[in-house]
Amino acid sequence: MSGNSNGIINGGGAEPEHIRRHHIHDVADHQCSSVLTKHIRAPVHLVWSLVRRFDQPQKYKPFVSRCVVQGNLEIGSLREVDVKSGLPATTSTERLELLDDEEHVLRVRIVGGDHRLRNYSSIISLHPEIIDGRPGTLVLESFVVDVPEGNTKDETCYFVEALIKCNLKSLADVSERLAVLDRTEPIDLI
Repeated sequence: MSGNSNGIINGGGAEPEHIRRHHIHDVADHQCSSVLTKHIRAPVHLVWSLVRRFDQPQKYKPFVSRCVVQGNLEIGSLREVDVKSGLPATTSTERLELLDDEEHVLRVRIVGGDHRLRNYSSIISLHPEIIDGRPGTLVLESFVVDVPEGNTKDETCYFVEALIKCNLKSLADVSERLAVLDRTEPIDLI
């Protein structure tokens, strides 16, 4: 499911309620915004253990080669992220805006770097669900960003959505591998 640049959400179930609770962005005329979802076959606590690591996004984000956090890890902390080659950027400076371990919500804002994502803010939230009779996680990630001069809203949203989809696929892959290890460990101990 994704929303269009006007913030309209397509889909049903509990997703619209989660979006209303956690994914509200003030979108100006010169910006685009969207919401993406991913269903992961791993329990929330396991997926959250990866997402909440503001200091280690490279654990699941394939385009991050290195991350250094300045100061203590707390709201307002800054991280310097090195981006792997192949993208139109090499660095990004990002601020932790929200880290809610109870609601499983993380909000990050890009505040600098050598890229075109100006006034970028993203929110990722995790919600428990059952997938094929096992604990799973519904992941919602939303963003708002300025549309760069020379680009359209659709082009900008398409680019950012493609990056987020890669990150969410990688998050699912890593989480599901860890979930399989969690399930098999007790069997091996017998």
